[in-house]
Amino acid sequence: MELTWHGHSTWYVTVGDTSLLIDPFFDNPTTDLDPSDVEMPDYVLLTHGHADHVADVGEFTDATVVGSPELVAWVEDEHGAEETIGFNLGGTVELGDAFVTMHPAQHTNGLQTDYEYSAGPPAGYVISDTKPTQISDEESTTFYHAGDTALMTEMRDVIAPFLEPDAAAVPAGDHFTMGPTQAAIAVDWLDVDHVFPMHYDSFPPVEIDTDRFVNEVRGTGSDAEVHVLDGDETFEL
Repeated sequence: MELTWHGHSTWYVTVGDTSLLIDPFFDNPTTDLDPSDVEMPDYVLLTHGHADHVADVGEFTDATVVGSPELVAWVEDEHGAEETIGFNLGGTVELGDAFVTMHPAQHTNGLQTDYEYSAGPPAGYVISDTKPTQISDEESTTFYHAGDTALMTEMRDVIAPFLEPDAAAVPAGDHFTMGPTQAAIAVDWLDVDHVFPMHYDSFPPVEIDTDRFVNEVRGTGSDAEVHVLDGDETFEL
């Protein structure tokens, strides 16, 4: 599995021969790319409808757009997407070589910045190369994109023990999501081997010192390796 961070919450994930783009938003200072520079993915996953997560979805409607039924219906109407998959919290869908489970994120939701439309529940995604079961599978590789969220006990009680992510991308920019302290607690609860901070330094309210996040993770006693990626950097999981 290859994980490429394009700044903010935008990730390009490759699982086998399947590619997934999460929350396309390239108008952020961390990436050097425009949407036209990015290879068309097989699937686009949307966590929720805020503008900094759906801004560039219209550039990728040749892909299959995946998200809550309300959100993908909006993409169909607003951007003319012809192929969509709507599913909901707790559901798992098979997307090529990937199995994607939608999990709640504690956040608000709306489409565009005036909140004119409801877009269903905010979400995060657990992406694995094997179908989740109650039987632990040490051979599987699993990545958790937490979406925009506050700290949730579901990370400790559901995601960690049953979905068993190896790596997680967690928002750490504070103000609109968790900040470094609560994000570090999330890392500890998730019991992951690798963690990536996201949703920071894109605009003034979410500017942070990432060293603080690293120190907070160490302060929990977590053994997770913290990777502060550069924009457009790829990590092989």
